[in-house]
Amino acid sequence: VQLVESGGGLVQPGGSLRLSCAASGFTFSRFDMNWYRQAPGKERELVGSIDSAGGSTYALDSAKGRFTISRDNAKDMVYLQMNSLKAEDTAVYYCHFQTLWTHYWGQGTQVTVSS
Repeated sequence: VQLVESGGGLVQPGGSLRLSCAASGFTFSRFDMNWYRQAPGKERELVGSIDSAGGSTYALDSAKGRFTISRDNAKDMVYLQMNSLKAEDTAVYYCHFQTLWTHYWGQGTQVTVSS
């Protein structure tokens, strides 16, 4: 099982980024997928989730209306589109899913929002 995030970087406030997560080693289409983030000195927090059919929910109030989670089951990819980025969105962003027994995490991708 492997989750590989990409697309992070340095962006100015108000800018946009699209994070991608490439999944392999499991039947991607069967699982809900999640995006988490961890800011410096803070606990990891759930950004939002997308179910196997493509329905998304957002755990962070600050993400609602700015972030969009999507997936492509044909490509085994999940995405996090982030718009109107703020300094407080600076964090390492992780792709995640879990089975009954195990949590799987990617290595994370750094997003820095700064002028």
